[in-house]
Amino acid sequence: MERIAEGLDFPTSLAFDGEGTPWIAESGLPFGGAPAGGRILRIGERTETLLTDLRFPVNGLCFHNGGFYISEGGSPGRISRWVSDQKQSGERVTVLDGLPGLGNYHTNMTVVGPDGKLWFSQGAMTNSGIIGLDAYELGWLGRLPHNCDVPGYDVVLTGASCETANPLDLTADSKTRTSAFSPFGVTAEPGHRLAGRVPCTAAVLRCALDGSALELVAWGLRNAYGLAFLPDGRLLATDQGADDRGSRPIGNAPDVLFEVKPGAWYGWPDFVSGVPVTDPRFRPTRGPAPDLLLANHAELPPPEKPLLEFAVNAAATKLAVIPATATRWPGQILAALFGDERPMTGPAGPKVGRTIVRIDPADWSLHPVLSELGTGRVPFLRPIDVAVQGDSVYVLDFGDFEMVAGGGVEARAGTGALWKIALHDL
Repeated sequence: MERIAEGLDFPTSLAFDGEGTPWIAESGLPFGGAPAGGRILRIGERTETLLTDLRFPVNGLCFHNGGFYISEGGSPGRISRWVSDQKQSGERVTVLDGLPGLGNYHTNMTVVGPDGKLWFSQGAMTNSGIIGLDAYELGWLGRLPHNCDVPGYDVVLTGASCETANPLDLTADSKTRTSAFSPFGVTAEPGHRLAGRVPCTAAVLRCALDGSALELVAWGLRNAYGLAFLPDGRLLATDQGADDRGSRPIGNAPDVLFEVKPGAWYGWPDFVSGVPVTDPRFRPTRGPAPDLLLANHAELPPPEKPLLEFAVNAAATKLAVIPATATRWPGQILAALFGDERPMTGPAGPKVGRTIVRIDPADWSLHPVLSELGTGRVPFLRPIDVAVQGDSVYVLDFGDFEMVAGGGVEARAGTGALWKIALHDL
């Protein structure tokens, strides 16, 4: 293994330009003394910073036709196109702005599809549909109120709500109730109908390369952080499962891999892996069994089932399809697993993730890799992106980042890195 860049501040995204040079997007999350604001870096004999002050967290960097598409997950979310002459910042043009922001998840990565359009994912504002006090436990958010979710399809609410303490009211022991798709402290009557909107949350969307003709592709993906097109044109997405936290905790929800189909529903907020959240397997440890939030399942497409399940809390992030010309595993898929964020996301338990895995699309089986590297121990702290160039695999490591009891974060700036591994060594 070769570490070709180090000292990075919580990077999230890796892209290669037309000459095969790696570029990296740093998230801009100000943990551990890192400066606030996303940055774009060119990796060469020395690392050069060529763009700064992006809305954080920056979650995506995609090179296409001479320029980069940058996904900024701030409030609001934004997608920009940027052309660099590699000597100075260059021109940056806003493609989309006003995307949902100020929530649990964000505007995620973009990818250019075989139709020549820009596809991207938009994460949910909440863990499971209802704003709760877990907003305080998110290391980057830590605030109420924050924005509520926006449905992509027409939904009818069951009226289910959750009660919490009300930190916005100084009255002693004040409590409040909150319903699905509602601001904190607001309830909705049973049968209340909400129209689907674009842009929405928990969705995959697409638009023309200039940002025009924005449309919804599919809804109900909680946080489709990683997207990748297969050579046959199918779109894959990693979707991170709900956590055992907040007002409506859901236990034992795995991360999954979906094929994204236009017009499909992927189940969020009422289904996990095609199974209703009321199933006993999803009983949480931090609250009562979750109630259903939507009353019109029959009006929605049947919830899609995944191609495969990752481990609970593995935090599957980004994907790379191995080229058909590769000498090993041609046409197979590598996925980065960021790893659990216990104790925020669930009760104490063994660490999961923090590595990369291989997926065989012939039967959608999941396989460990790196087992032959020395002792089998890998140097990654938090792998978040993976790419294949020729017969080399590049793994981008976010760095040292752990949640601690009480909702805090322990993180060390400058611990991110970019690794290069020969494909035949995996």
